[in-house]
Amino acid sequence: MILVTGATGFLGSELVKQLLDSGENVRALKRSGSSIPQILQNCESIRWFEADILDYFALEEALDGISQVYHCAALLSFTAEDKKRQLTINKEGTQHIVNLCLDKNIQKLLHVSSVAAVGESKDSSLITEENQWQFDGTQQGYSVSKYESEMEVWRAMAEGLNAVIVNPSIIIGKNAATKGSGQIFETVRKGIKFYTNGTNGFVDVEDVARAMILLMKSDISGERFIINAENRSLKEILTEAAKNFDHTPPAINAKPWMMELAWRGAGLLSLFNGKKYGLTKDTARNAFKKSAYSNAKFGQLFPDFTYKPIKISIKEICDALKK
Repeated sequence: MILVTGATGFLGSELVKQLLDSGENVRALKRSGSSIPQILQNCESIRWFEADILDYFALEEALDGISQVYHCAALLSFTAEDKKRQLTINKEGTQHIVNLCLDKNIQKLLHVSSVAAVGESKDSSLITEENQWQFDGTQQGYSVSKYESEMEVWRAMAEGLNAVIVNPSIIIGKNAATKGSGQIFETVRKGIKFYTNGTNGFVDVEDVARAMILLMKSDISGERFIINAENRSLKEILTEAAKNFDHTPPAINAKPWMMELAWRGAGLLSLFNGKKYGLTKDTARNAFKKSAYSNAKFGQLFPDFTYKPIKISIKEICDALKK
């Protein structure tokens, strides 16, 4: 039987759906207060198991009779008040999982990391799995938490755990709704005039799940793989989305000082109304970063794997938001 942590999340739910569609027996982990995503609500064959990722003894019970583990559970946040909690959940939760996998002789673990845990390129070349993350005080809390989580997996692999790691770029898809990467497209739906010159990698959630299943079924171990479909500028993404919404594409190039004022204003407004805004210090500064990722390593091992074009993913997302 297969265990999936974070099964109610954006990636976890898509992974569970694909596993079930292929006939696998899945035990899906969820917290007591989590709601079941729409794409899994009619899947009667799921064996739900309630446990918090920080509850070692509940996790120990969840892993009884399990042969393979997909570890998708993580807290994704770019707000300052979540940094300590994020590090605790992402690092300690992963620590619990890998230790239990070792104790219970789990056949294989697939850990979901992020390109946020991969080092930057120093010469503007494509970033590969060989680029090593180095702390310099500028990284956001999410990046630190994913790096330290990944280090727990590497430590467990050194102790004999059969494991493989994926480092997806920005994951998008029609089922994100207005959370996570979905906030980008919801912002465009409401209307946006500004863009920045930042670039990043993007990949559809369906492709990430497919890549994970291929790696789990393979004999590959002790490796990590960047999963990335295309490197695109944020302006291109916003423009493509605007066209799908029949809106005028953003035409004003936002400067760093403008974004600095914007995130500070959003923070001040949050103090008065208690709402959380997608624009934070970290997201504002990330909007100017220029990162491009290579998917060559994964492609060499799986040459027949094809990615959904980002243009199609954006259309699907916008169509879903229109409804």
